[in-house]
Amino acid sequence: MSKPIIAVVGAGPGVSAAVARKFGSNGFRVALVARNAISLDALATELREQEIETYFVTADASRPESLSDAFRSIREQLGEPDVLLYNAAAISKAAATALDERQLIEDFKVNVVGALTSVKEVVPRFVGRKEGAVLITGGGFALHPHPDYASLSIGKAGVRSLTYSLAQELKPSNVYVGTVTISGFVSPGTYFDPDRMADKYWELYTERNLIEYEYTES
Repeated sequence: MSKPIIAVVGAGPGVSAAVARKFGSNGFRVALVARNAISLDALATELREQEIETYFVTADASRPESLSDAFRSIREQLGEPDVLLYNAAAISKAAATALDERQLIEDFKVNVVGALTSVKEVVPRFVGRKEGAVLITGGGFALHPHPDYASLSIGKAGVRSLTYSLAQELKPSNVYVGTVTISGFVSPGTYFDPDRMADKYWELYTERNLIEYEYTES
């Protein structure tokens, strides 16, 4: 029996890398998706050094056709994913009244629309076999909007709402959907250490008893 696959969209050196390591150390093959090929190659090399089978493909999370091409490549090279992690985010610093409308739309494409596109790439297979999991990285700005990060606050609120909608829709098909809402700044060696947070993603995946876990110090 082949090893299961986790597809990580928005792969980078922080939370997504830690989740990839966590799942990889538990027998998963890893498919990394992001725009920066150099960063992807570095992360893939790190994972392979830990004997985690890793494949990567570049894609722009703001473009549905780019994500579709990436998932097609994953299916051709590894097979159908068993778990999806959506971790992509566009971060623009601007108050609401200073936020350019076009920038808000472009950010929303990454923060919310890309998540939906990625989900639609894997869900038909998940529903067909009545098994699969979708994990989405959320943020505390969804619960407590930051005046200087209006676009990200809107995006995190949007992807949180999408998570709940998907969770309710897909539960009858035994497809799990959950989010870790990170209410703090990710930093190694702190409470918000990526590897520490990765344990919560794994816990959501294995226990499947919560739609949302708010990772907060208080």
